[in-house]
Amino acid sequence: MAKDSSKPAPFPTKADIIRFVEENPGLVGKNEIARAFHVRGDNRALLKDLLRDMAQEGLLERGHRRSLKPVAALPNVTVVEITGQDVDGELLAKPVKWTDKNSDPPRILVAPGKQATGNLGAGDRVLARLERLHDGYQATILKKLEATRDRMLGVYRRKDARVVPTDKRERHELIVEQEDSGGAQDGELVLVEIRGSKANRLGLKHARVLERLGDLNAPRSTSLIAIHAHGIPTEFPRDTVDEANAAKPVGLDGRTDLRAIPLVTIDPADARDHDDAVWAEPDPDPKNPGGWHVIVAIADVAHYVTQCSALDREAYRRGNSVYFPDRVVPMLPHELSSDLCSLLPGVDRACLAVSMWFDADGNKLSHKFVRGLMRSAANMSYERVQAAFDGHPDDETGPLLEPVIKPLYAAYYARLKERTRRGPLDLDLPERKVELDELGNVKRIALRERFDAHRLIEEFMIAANVAAAEELEKHRTPCMYRVHEPPAEEKLASLREFLETMDLKLPKGQKLAPHQFNKILQKAHETAQSHIVSTVVLRSQSQAYYSPDNQGHFGLALARYGHFTSPIRRYSDLLVHRGLVRALRFGQDGLRDDAGGSFNEIGEHISMTERRAMVAERDANDRYMAQFMSDKVGSQFQGRISGVSRFGLFIALTDTGAEGLAPISSLGWEFFTHDEKAHALVGRETGTIFRLGDPVDVRLAEAAPITGGLRFEVIYDAGPRRSRGNPRKSGGPPRRRR
Repeated sequence: MAKDSSKPAPFPTKADIIRFVEENPGLVGKNEIARAFHVRGDNRALLKDLLRDMAQEGLLERGHRRSLKPVAALPNVTVVEITGQDVDGELLAKPVKWTDKNSDPPRILVAPGKQATGNLGAGDRVLARLERLHDGYQATILKKLEATRDRMLGVYRRKDARVVPTDKRERHELIVEQEDSGGAQDGELVLVEIRGSKANRLGLKHARVLERLGDLNAPRSTSLIAIHAHGIPTEFPRDTVDEANAAKPVGLDGRTDLRAIPLVTIDPADARDHDDAVWAEPDPDPKNPGGWHVIVAIADVAHYVTQCSALDREAYRRGNSVYFPDRVVPMLPHELSSDLCSLLPGVDRACLAVSMWFDADGNKLSHKFVRGLMRSAANMSYERVQAAFDGHPDDETGPLLEPVIKPLYAAYYARLKERTRRGPLDLDLPERKVELDELGNVKRIALRERFDAHRLIEEFMIAANVAAAEELEKHRTPCMYRVHEPPAEEKLASLREFLETMDLKLPKGQKLAPHQFNKILQKAHETAQSHIVSTVVLRSQSQAYYSPDNQGHFGLALARYGHFTSPIRRYSDLLVHRGLVRALRFGQDGLRDDAGGSFNEIGEHISMTERRAMVAERDANDRYMAQFMSDKVGSQFQGRISGVSRFGLFIALTDTGAEGLAPISSLGWEFFTHDEKAHALVGRETGTIFRLGDPVDVRLAEAAPITGGLRFEVIYDAGPRRSRGNPRKSGGPPRRRR
């Protein structure tokens, strides 16, 4: 008897799927599973939901190119490395041994316990017992392992022959014998080599001075600490410098002449390099009434930094330039970054330019790339351009107001219509700037003003970046995309739980878009909770990275995005330039045939160097902040809770943005419970609530410029009170404070 083929196949169970994935190692995804189990029609949506649930439950995990595979179990006891903290200050870790190159290691949350976790930081390794959770593991620390580092940055103290570490995570000083001091003077910043193990009755290690880096109190020492602490290269190899010195200006041969077009550069007043120029005019095409023609010209770094050259090797090693208040550590030597590749006014410069045509509503109709020769008409700061547009031009901006500045603003306002319809994530959080005096000391900490001049440049750069990605896709040329994936499910679940305490709801069961987050932000905008909601929404977002696999840019609400506009300071942009040179046959210095094969590795590397730069810049700013606050110990300030953890509150001061810790021991006599869902500490007896975003008054108890640490004491009436909102009680035991 023949089998009835019309009878539908049974829908697969979780066990069926796990068995199939285990029996078919390789690129197994949703489509392969659907074919294997004859899942069709509406059942495909059910299968997608089932696979998502299995991933959230820890039954499956994503591999290479969104493939699925069984979750690899970690040993019950293993060595893990601390990677950082989550939004509530809880420590996160990863296994030291993880051999699967096609997937990320599981998430490990470090549980508080008998072993102290307050002195642990990123990079520390511990022996831990692991317990399986639905979304990863929970680690109980058994023992902190000795650091394997053999070098350290510190301050030499001559009177007792000690070195005080600059890293706030290092709690122990080092002993330096006279013969190992290298002539270091008291108060000097030194790089030391740690020698041997604990060698005296105090348990302190010995060290030898390798390099004297100057007086700690010297203005340039603050950023120097961050540079050395994070291993940022500062000296260019001899062959790299030789290549830069041998570079010559280009002529017009084989290039489009753009010198008659008054392209202008608009940058911060203290910018060290100028790699983008802009110009706009009404589109003369009668078929595009009210439309605009915009040109974005970018320095042609690919002409000077060719693949496999010494300049290329060093640019890849650095990955990007790193910016500090007193200096820049450039990706390229000064001869290129500040001269031949910088679009200085009045001189001929090689460029890669894109013309873009927009309709009256800001929609891009077409674009065209050229390799050209330009001559900047002016270099202007954001402040001067905005002042000119607002009716206060100076001698330089005045003649450019009608022919250049006003058309740029008009084209921007058209583009603004398209941006509003697209609905990118609108998190315009305040940014602070450290301003130094002539001697390099902190003069003040000021808010960076945001003008339409800033937004104008940003919007044109975004449009040019999109055009570059589209052009490379059109020609099937490898592209280094700037990827920003949607928030992870676990972060969204945590965000929803928190928003519910604010009577705000984020939709469930659908693919979220940035405009849905914007609605939440708009609802909270006029309330006292605006700051806290913005902070938590920001922390729920994924971290952007570089990859040859296009996953779109969630924050900008764009299907494709590649960095093109800053090749002087980002290696990713240089790769995009080389791709365009190859795709459009602009010369022989484009991507080589085999270049795309290394893009995965390159993407991982430059994503790492970008994160390294961000951490170094933040560390330097923390030290500048501590230096600025060091003579204000004992003073009272207004602040806002920027983070909540089991061990205390992170406080950001309102006027300067300086951030420090108020330990839980500074909150008085009461027992406090950490309510993770509400991002709050809740007093057991009085119901006192300290919640993320709450305004607080604090007293500065300690400022440590060497490490960049600030310690606060919260000033409040310890009697019964309640904070705004109604955070849920966590139900956990109260945490007794010491």
